[in-house]
Amino acid sequence: MNFTTLVWKEIRERPMAMITGLLTITLGVAALVAIRNVAFYSERAVARELEALGANVLVLPQGVTLQDYYSADLHGQTMPEELVQQLAFSNLEGVESLAPKLCVPARLDERGIILTGILPQSEFQAKAAWQSANLFSPHKGCKKARCSPGDGGAESSPTQRTVQELYQHEALLGADIAEATGHKVGDKVKLLGETLVVSAVLPSTGTVDDGRVFAHLHTVQRLAKVGEVVNCIEIMGCCEDVAEGLVQQLADMLPGTKVVTISQVVQTQVSVNRLMERLSWLFLVILIGMAGASIANSTIANVRERRREIGTLMAIGATPHFVSLLFLSKAVIVGCLGGLFGYVLGSTVAVTIGSQWTGIPVTPLPILAAVAVGGAMLVSTAAAWWPARCAAALDPCMCFQDG
Repeated sequence: MNFTTLVWKEIRERPMAMITGLLTITLGVAALVAIRNVAFYSERAVARELEALGANVLVLPQGVTLQDYYSADLHGQTMPEELVQQLAFSNLEGVESLAPKLCVPARLDERGIILTGILPQSEFQAKAAWQSANLFSPHKGCKKARCSPGDGGAESSPTQRTVQELYQHEALLGADIAEATGHKVGDKVKLLGETLVVSAVLPSTGTVDDGRVFAHLHTVQRLAKVGEVVNCIEIMGCCEDVAEGLVQQLADMLPGTKVVTISQVVQTQVSVNRLMERLSWLFLVILIGMAGASIANSTIANVRERRREIGTLMAIGATPHFVSLLFLSKAVIVGCLGGLFGYVLGSTVAVTIGSQWTGIPVTPLPILAAVAVGGAMLVSTAAAWWPARCAAALDPCMCFQDG
């Protein structure tokens, strides 16, 4: 009877010890794999959502009452345009782009619209949803890797776009306005008494911007006769910096303004991601503790039950190394199977329940299979090492004295 036969004979004849240890490792690994899967895709979702939303911080006049984040510039109050330069030269960490805006009511073809003044190379840095307008050039996004985990590192995190040129006689039409009026690129439109040329029709974004007409900020200031003012400054801030104090720094720098952020998206989701990360470490500790105790307990019981068999093996020539390897091999098999079953169960839970819970698509991470199997094997082998060593140290003569 060779070594492999002895190992499988032991597993078949004592299935309960095998099942108990296997179940403990499987459940522990499944919890770890499920949480790591969900946490990974949740972190990626934060970066994607922030990029799709565009600017995540607004600087507004002090007296504005914020009702809707995405129409916060429709309040009629203004502040000096020089605040934009002050922010631009502040070099605050986490400020990726600035987008000053001035919104005034106007009419286009007898239709009431909102004419929004913007600055090229700033407004569109915060509008990633307009990338398909073919007006943009690459702009390096958030420098922190945590803003886009798993997407190739820090340098490939959210990519923003800028309008290279927007002349003072040009206008950009939102998708809804273009569809309602029938205007297209090259047409001339009359706004506030001046004729502008449509240089682009923006793709639909599903926001209030679809119903706006955009022109150069200084053109809108001149036509509205309001001077060098804006009524909103949008800021694209790195998600980690926004959550860790950027808003307070902006408020301290601009005391006469109100600084607001999408706190539900930034702070809540980042906090959830951190909680998921901590939970994964917690379940790793639970896995080590429960699996180690279960494997060690079953191995010790096995050694006690098999004292006469161990004595017989050693009497016919089995070495202490052979005996210890016999018990360690069983632990390795239990760990390998437990890690594999745990990975499958954990991935299934993450894909089904995790997707419904977080509202984001989750797919299995192949790298976790190696981590699960390798970790489970290491834990089970370490737990069985001391009982296996005790078995190898048994005296054959003492073994046969047991009744």
